[in-house]
Amino acid sequence: MLPDLTQYLWIAWLVLALLFVIVELLTLEFTFLMLAGGTLVGGLGTNLLGAPWWLQVAAAAAVSALLLFTIRPLLLRALHRSSQHIPTNVDALAGLGARVLVPFVDGAGSVKLDNGETWTARLVGEPREAPVGSRLVVRAVRGATVEVGSPSQSPDPKENTHG
Repeated sequence: MLPDLTQYLWIAWLVLALLFVIVELLTLEFTFLMLAGGTLVGGLGTNLLGAPWWLQVAAAAAVSALLLFTIRPLLLRALHRSSQHIPTNVDALAGLGARVLVPFVDGAGSVKLDNGETWTARLVGEPREAPVGSRLVVRAVRGATVEVGSPSQSPDPKENTHG
C-alpha cells in the first residue's frame, strides 16, 4: 500500500515559496514575491487548516493573483517614484557654462565647457558676437556642435537633441 503523501504537502509549499523568493532575488520585479506570498498564505495556510490538496492549489492561485494585481502595482509605483531622472552624458550639457576659445566667424567658433571639454560651437540668439574669454551657456547639442547663447538666456531642455 502506498503512503498518503498529502500529509507532507506542507513541505512542498515551503519549498515552492523558497524557490519563488530565490527567483525574485534574481529578477527584482515583485512578480515572484507575490507568487511566494500566495503560496505561503493560500497554499500553506489552507494546508494547515486541513483543506484538500485541490483547495490548497486554488487558494494559492487566488491569493497570488490578488497580490499580483493589487499589491504589485503599488510597490512598483512607489519604487519608480523614488528614482528621479538624472541627465547624463550629452543630455547633461544643456545649461552648462562655457568660455569662448576661438572668436566666432559667421556664428561658428570654439568653446571650452565648464566640465573641461572643448567643443565646436554655434552662436544662437543674442549677442551676435562673443569675444575670446567671454562667458556663454550651452543651450542645446546638435551632433558634435553645441549651440551657445548669452548667460541671461535660460537653456530650453526640450531643445536638447543630439541627433
